[in-house]
Amino acid sequence: MNSLTETTQPPVSPAIAIPFGILAVSTASIFIRYAQADGAPSLVIAAARLTLASLILAPLALWRYRGELRARTRIELGLALLSGLFLAIHFATWITSLEYTSVASSVVLVSTTPLWVAILAPLTIKEPITRPVIIGMGLALTGGLIVGLSDSCALSGFHLQCPLFSDFVAGEAFLGDLLALIGAFTAAGYLLVGRRLREKMSLIPYVFVVYGMAALVLLIFMFSAGESPRGYAPQTYLWFLLLALVPQLLGHSTFNWALRYLPAAYVSITLLGEPIGSAVLAYFLLAETPSGLMIFGGALILVGIYVASRREGSS
Repeated sequence: MNSLTETTQPPVSPAIAIPFGILAVSTASIFIRYAQADGAPSLVIAAARLTLASLILAPLALWRYRGELRARTRIELGLALLSGLFLAIHFATWITSLEYTSVASSVVLVSTTPLWVAILAPLTIKEPITRPVIIGMGLALTGGLIVGLSDSCALSGFHLQCPLFSDFVAGEAFLGDLLALIGAFTAAGYLLVGRRLREKMSLIPYVFVVYGMAALVLLIFMFSAGESPRGYAPQTYLWFLLLALVPQLLGHSTFNWALRYLPAAYVSITLLGEPIGSAVLAYFLLAETPSGLMIFGGALILVGIYVASRREGSS
């Protein structure tokens, strides 16, 4: 198959596909926590997730899409490899952040990706950011900031009480938050490159190259750190497999599919629904009870997504 087989009109409405993708990616932090509880290091988890996803995709990509892969130019393949590098750094930093901060704060901070997309999209891929998207982004990012503060701050009447900045910076939670922010920036690069390449590449060959490159980089990181993928309990490998199947192949691939039909900034805003799903799952499965601040911030995120989705759809 030598040509792009997808049309410019989506076969499934994004209004159906994107909520499905949000639900799928929301399971990632839960599976990661379970794998970490079994003693698996963060780099092993990330490398296993992308390696298994790549191996699952390989037969289909190399058989049905072999012609299209051969037809790609060096620039296109180079950009796909760059996207995979961004994805590898994103996972390495974000998954490690979960060792130092809560699921909700980590996911929220890594979800500041829309801010970086909004700044970089006009400069890198010449894609303007519309006013409706900016409004929705502002609401959603404000909600994300509130949820992030919920780890260190608390409401006392109508006043917000937070620790001194020096205390906040010195805490382990700050390291986790910093790693999550690095993950946010590299995720923006991943989405921007994807938006450009998905105009030219079908979904399966694109994600195969990207996930494969990410897996290679993560394996290098893992072995350089002296870690090994062997010697864990059988259930740990089940968490690895579920990470590859659900949040990666179903979740991430859904958003990579959407990048062919929707602006990168809009797709990045819908990803802000992940903290809501993750927080709900963490409440039931990890006994992490959301605070009042977290609930309020989560509500703002949902409002922001709704505003951006409604106005983007009408435009």
